Amino acid sequence: MKKYYRYGLWMAFMILAGCSSSNDRYKLSDDVAPEDPISVANIENAHPRYEPFSRSGNKDYTLRGKHYQIVKDPTGFTQSGYASWYGKKFHGHLTSNGEVYDMYSMSAAHKTLPIPSYVKVTNTANGKTAIVRINDRGPFHDGRIIDLSYAAAYKLGVYQAGTAPVKIDYISVAKTNVDHAYSKEEYLIQVAAVSNAEKARTLAVNLGQKYSAQYSVETQSKIHRIMLGPWKDQTAANKVLHQLQQNGYGSAFMKHKTRQ
Repeated sequence: MKKYYRYGLWMAFMILAGCSSSNDRYKLSDDVAPEDPISVANIENAHPRYEPFSRSGNKDYTLRGKHYQIVKDPTGFTQSGYASWYGKKFHGHLTSNGEVYDMYSMSAAHKTLPIPSYVKVTNTANGKTAIVRINDRGPFHDGRIIDLSYAAAYKLGVYQAGTAPVKIDYISVAKTNVDHAYSKEEYLIQVAAVSNAEKARTLAVNLGQKYSAQYSVETQSKIHRIMLGPWKDQTAANKVLHQLQQNGYGSAFMKHKTRQ
């Protein structure tokens, strides 16, 4: 299968959106799927809910001499073109709005839709559909309109083909009273994701004890994510993350959440 990649554009976006300064992903000249992938066939669609647009990643910007203007009112937005995907090369690194990219999540990158947004993606070549949450910018290739996570690309049949013709439709979500509770952030660390539930529980307990942290296992379909935290202090969370990465969990990464 022909591999696709973003060239060196991420460095430009570090300036535009305050992305991570780590250069580990540049060890991969091409983007690739995980070496030992977890089954993503049964991963659920993203669940649209009202979210305020993030402070980062939503300003108009210029890249390679081309100006991009963020869509201010995406209601009714629809677009047709080609989809590509991104995977291991960016897994665990920051997206344009400061979240952490998880190639096993149902997420995507778009050049101009506000972040975060939810869209329905239809692969017009095979009729498959999926709902993804946009939290990143890209793809910056002529003719391509959306960059899908590995999981979303697999479910839509885009990963298998490399690229595919798609149609995207913006999903509007009404603001309700329960959506007002956005306050301070907490920090979680995803240590690993495994398919064996018993192994996940055992590892979570052991790591919780070793690092004196709360632990949990988040299960979606048949994927079990081992989580440590939450921490209210990002410095403390970063310290544990660094220790994990030094102790053999190089793919561990931090996730943000809001507490009510």
